[in-house]
Amino acid sequence: MELTYVPGIGPKRAEVLANELNLHSDEDLLTYFPYRYVDKSKIYKIKEINGDMPFILLRGQFTVFEEQGTGFKNMRYKGLFTDGTGIIECVWFQGIRYIKESVHKNQEYLLFGAPKYNDFSHSYSIAHPELESAEKNGVDVMQTLMGMYNTTEKMKRMYMNSKFMQRTILAYLQKNINPFPETLPAYIVDQMHLMNYNTAIRQIHFPANPDNLRKAQMRLKFEELFYLELYLMRSFKMRQQNIAGLLFPRIGDYFNNFYYKCLPFELTGAQKRVLKEIRADMGSGKQMNRLLQGDVGSGKTMVAILTMLMALDNGFQACIMAPTEILATQHYESISKMLEPIGVRVELLTGTTRKKKRDEIHAALEDGSLHVLVGTHALIEPDVKFRNLGIAIIDEQHRFGVEQRSKLWMKNVRPPHVLVMTATPIPRTLAMTVYGDLDVSVIDELPPGRKPIQTIHRWDQQREGLIRAMRGQLEQGRQIYVVYPLIEENQKLKYHDVERGFENMQAAFGPDYHVVMVHGKMKPKDKEAAMQRFVSGEAHILVATTVIEVGVNVPNASVMVIESAERFGLSQLHQLRGRVGRGADQSYCVLVTGYELSRDTRKRIDIMCETTDGFEIAEADLQLRGPGDMEGTQQSGLALDLHIASLAKDGQILQLARDCAKEIIDKDPMLEAQQNNILRNRLQVLFSKKVDWSRIS
Repeated sequence: MELTYVPGIGPKRAEVLANELNLHSDEDLLTYFPYRYVDKSKIYKIKEINGDMPFILLRGQFTVFEEQGTGFKNMRYKGLFTDGTGIIECVWFQGIRYIKESVHKNQEYLLFGAPKYNDFSHSYSIAHPELESAEKNGVDVMQTLMGMYNTTEKMKRMYMNSKFMQRTILAYLQKNINPFPETLPAYIVDQMHLMNYNTAIRQIHFPANPDNLRKAQMRLKFEELFYLELYLMRSFKMRQQNIAGLLFPRIGDYFNNFYYKCLPFELTGAQKRVLKEIRADMGSGKQMNRLLQGDVGSGKTMVAILTMLMALDNGFQACIMAPTEILATQHYESISKMLEPIGVRVELLTGTTRKKKRDEIHAALEDGSLHVLVGTHALIEPDVKFRNLGIAIIDEQHRFGVEQRSKLWMKNVRPPHVLVMTATPIPRTLAMTVYGDLDVSVIDELPPGRKPIQTIHRWDQQREGLIRAMRGQLEQGRQIYVVYPLIEENQKLKYHDVERGFENMQAAFGPDYHVVMVHGKMKPKDKEAAMQRFVSGEAHILVATTVIEVGVNVPNASVMVIESAERFGLSQLHQLRGRVGRGADQSYCVLVTGYELSRDTRKRIDIMCETTDGFEIAEADLQLRGPGDMEGTQQSGLALDLHIASLAKDGQILQLARDCAKEIIDKDPMLEAQQNNILRNRLQVLFSKKVDWSRIS
């Protein structure tokens, strides 16, 4: 049923709910769950109020009302409420006319709100309390666990607050007394000891007691995560069964000559393990879709090179796609330099490649004389045609949407193998969902000789000592990054900006040392020139915004100073730190902050100083911020929007749901068994709005 026809909503409110909360139907309304619950089981006395109470329920009467202020913006309405043990002031700044007409003196009310202590008057007050006639309290769940619903400012201006959502859902549930149909097969409900769907959906909105609420949450969280895992696992199984992969049976001259004659260093055990996994995929006859996770500097590029050589040995071409021109150029320079001695032709294709060079590359791709193409989004343009593409490698894959990646599949009659790489470590719970239909490899070992980066926290006031330490590193011939969060000064936020930082660095170190600046608003040509001066060693200090987060490899840079570090998330701080520590020398990351830090920010800074393990950091980031804010997850997108489950907090339920889904798909991959009809139909409903990228990495 469309929301317009749900009692109490109508066309205007339905439009607001669609625009503000993306709610369109009665089912959407029922799955818009409370974000927290307030215990209304106890009525307090006014004399019992103290500063530790976030919300309280009182019973009493209004004795006085008074209008204060003049003009629409300054008007407020006050009422004094008493229960015989004391008096509390209530105040309204909006909806005053409604309160005047509907709330009266000397009538019994149940009042609910957040008490705030006023130091000046030494008394408590409640702004915009919720009110209910004490006589009606039997109907309106005033004395139980009450769900609080997220609403927007626009909704509140139309009096569509949490109370409105509660009343609308209650009216709908009271009208629809017939049980809602079950959404899981009986055997799963029994096996997992779950509450039935009808009871769960009613109890999640209006729980009779805490135990019922816990059971309803467990049921609905399990179901949400179960269908997500079932979808991913079925997609994975279908791809395995239906899509034949290119067969790479040979390891030949290209691979062997490079491995035994040109390899600049011994591979780590982790790199060897990952190469064996890739080799097994490519020799299986099935199409490879593998995610390669590895911390910054762990040697993913070397694995990518050896993987591409496997393709070349079997008569195929290879490509590697990077998110920025800087990173693509860097890949091209390092790969072409390493592969030139064994006769491999490597070319670079980006948005700025000139037409003459572009035409030359297109021709070489089609006649097969070009072995490896490195580039940006330019690789997926329709006029880029390979003779025989065997492996497509995508670096920093979270920067690309699935649709963009899918275009690489179209570059061969039979889809090429796909290896997606990321230096942003992905927590296990997130990898199981965002990348649930990919095989995952992890490089969890740094190359020999690398020293762990020392991370230090410094306050703004300790800048003099920091400048001295930076000068000491420069005197040893090292280079330094200084990163700022903002491009221009913002008085409101009071954070250092990159332009003022550039001036400060010039004042502190000029003319002895050369300082350059890079930020996103510069012309690409100027940005590239400044970056190249730093890469070549001509410039000693690079002052930048986070444009350098991905893709600059300067082994001589030993210090990363991050100004206003409190403005950055954990994953971003870790990525920035990874720009140093690429040589054999001891490297340092200095986090500079102001004194006023929130508890979460303090925790982030402490975690950064305690560990350099990207996976530990990613898990902590997921716990602190939730998956929606994590670098890259929004771009990648879950296959299903989560309404109640949390990837950060419900890891155990996710594992349970995953195990259950795997058992079912192993026995019945296409969900053809009669007992699984409900699963097949439900998947169709849940994922009907999604574009089916299940065959793509």
